[in-house]
Amino acid sequence: MNFWQKLPKPIFVLAPMANVTDAAFRRVIAKYGKPDVMWTEFVSCEGLCSRGKGKLLPDFWYTENERPIVAQVFGTKPEHFLEVGKLVADLGFDGLDINMGCPDRSVVAQGAGAGLIRNPQLAKELILAAKEGIKQSGKNIPVSVKTRIGDTKNDLREWLPILLQTEPAVITVHARTRKELSLVPARWETVKEAVEIRNSLKSETLIFGNGDVKNLEDAREKIKQSGADGVMIGRGIFGNPWLFSDRKPEEISLEERFSVLLEHTRIFEELFTGIKPFEFMKKHYKAYLSGFDGAKDLRMKCMEAENADGVEKIINEWKNGGFKQKKSVFRWFLNIFDK
Repeated sequence: MNFWQKLPKPIFVLAPMANVTDAAFRRVIAKYGKPDVMWTEFVSCEGLCSRGKGKLLPDFWYTENERPIVAQVFGTKPEHFLEVGKLVADLGFDGLDINMGCPDRSVVAQGAGAGLIRNPQLAKELILAAKEGIKQSGKNIPVSVKTRIGDTKNDLREWLPILLQTEPAVITVHARTRKELSLVPARWETVKEAVEIRNSLKSETLIFGNGDVKNLEDAREKIKQSGADGVMIGRGIFGNPWLFSDRKPEEISLEERFSVLLEHTRIFEELFTGIKPFEFMKKHYKAYLSGFDGAKDLRMKCMEAENADGVEKIINEWKNGGFKQKKSVFRWFLNIFDK
């Protein structure tokens, strides 16, 4: 079933981000501020079709609370997309998304991600192969695409119609080129252009915009300006699993922030011990622990922790004034040497 057509507009979705929107973080987001649709991290089709498949499957773990949930993949071989289409359907996902926008050099060097913008014929073949794989599984889930406006310049007039020929359920347009990475402001006028191209071709594909979206208020304004059917939000979710709940940052107490940080850490530890390094969890601490007096000291201490118990101990020590006391002792020694 094409669940996309049943969702009320505008549609707000969570962007896939490698080693960020993993199963642990998505569980937390689903609990505290669930978006309309969630995405997994992107996973290599080649890897999923190899003997090392088992190591990648944790990237596809999800819970029923995350539905609708879309699996995102990348690659360059139609035969792999055929097999992965079957796999994703059999795993019970609500949709399959093909990454044609990742600008990472190692991904582009394979001809995958944003590298497919240079090879539109192959891009078409991959979409159709994924659809065929899903069909062969006996399921009927929609295929979507996430891409950029072009390789080194705005190529939407040439690139988007080719994608639309394959009738994907959704095309998410990141409003920058491959070359621009995230180094320049997203140009949302190009999302409006994408909507106009879609309308001129009388396509039923939904167009989402992506890039520099701060919160839901900002997303609604960008939808009003562009005419997009929805918005994908990425970096704004860092340290803010409440983002899609429409709660303002000032409404979230420091105690609640600490509590959710610890909950997130424990879920990560429960799921990924022996699978992913604990350091992946620590990248979230900078976002959780900011914007208040003493945040930097607390963050630096948490970065030294080796597990969830260590993080909890550090936070409790900070709340009890332990860091302040140590800091004053340090200053006392400095005063002695100064004299």
